[in-house]
Amino acid sequence: MSNSSRTLVLASALATALSGLAHTASAADEEKCFGVALAGENDCAAGPGTTCAGTSSVDYQGNSWSLVPAGTCLTMDLPAMADGTPRMGSMEALDRDLPA
Repeated sequence: MSNSSRTLVLASALATALSGLAHTASAADEEKCFGVALAGENDCAAGPGTTCAGTSSVDYQGNSWSLVPAGTCLTMDLPAMADGTPRMGSMEALDRDLPA
């Protein structure tokens, strides 16, 4: 293998490794937050009756989640429920706002 071929292979491997590190750092800056997504805008696993991203059927569905910036889930500004009860995000699935 020539020196230029080795350099190209090494550069490609380095670029791939750095790309993986950048993605990992980005994912570490986000957290799953349940009950904050609008209908059809959840990230994945929206509870029974749904499969993955975009399958929630109710705004703020308690058993669906979205990725949000780390540290913001519990303090997001969400509209209150119909009875005036405050609606908040959660780090765990909720039993509120589930589809009928």
